[in-house]
Amino acid sequence: MNRIHCIEHVPFETPGRIVDWVVERGHSFASTRVYDGEPFPALDSFDSLVVMGGPMSVHDDARFAWLADEKRLIEESLRAEKRVLGICLGAQLIANVLGARVYRNRFKEIGWFPVQVAQPGRAQWNLPTELVAFHWHGDTFDLPKGTVHFAKSAGCEHQMFGIGRKTLGVQFHLEVTRAGVEDMLRHGAADLGEGPYVQTPAEMVAAEAPFAASHVHLDTILDRWAA
Repeated sequence: MNRIHCIEHVPFETPGRIVDWVVERGHSFASTRVYDGEPFPALDSFDSLVVMGGPMSVHDDARFAWLADEKRLIEESLRAEKRVLGICLGAQLIANVLGARVYRNRFKEIGWFPVQVAQPGRAQWNLPTELVAFHWHGDTFDLPKGTVHFAKSAGCEHQMFGIGRKTLGVQFHLEVTRAGVEDMLRHGAADLGEGPYVQTPAEMVAAEAPFAASHVHLDTILDRWAA
């Protein structure tokens, strides 16, 4: 059994499908909801760490006092060679902890858009050459030293990176459910605007097939990451 601990930054960016995967595979699951003031876990209380997304920036330490502690937890987890998976903000936090620059991307990506998977990503994570994923981000990052570049999109060069099979950063959201997208739209309407990679709310929730396909890809990644 794999003891998985999840860090949640806001109530509308939940682990979604990840929780179903945990139950189906017989792992244990616990979470820290920093927005409720819950404390971070002790390093010896988990085997794998999942760091979720959120509207804040990795540079918002002055606004969110818990960010410094979270970065320390990620750094200690990496040093202890635990499994660490970062999604969206979580990926940016891993990049930041590993010394890479995190900054505003040229484009916002909000909605369902294709991701091109490089050969290392296809080989290591058993992904297709291209997949359609849900995005909601305005920041990006440089690749940290020693990491492998796994995927990109037309709007953002660095979509997925990792070190070995234990450390993985993913900008896009394979975990989202329809209810999760609706929650993000309710709370993040101010992020929307015009742009080549911003869909309308109707386009985001009308999609049917991408949810199921995303969950298949997520399960494949998680099975390999947790093995």
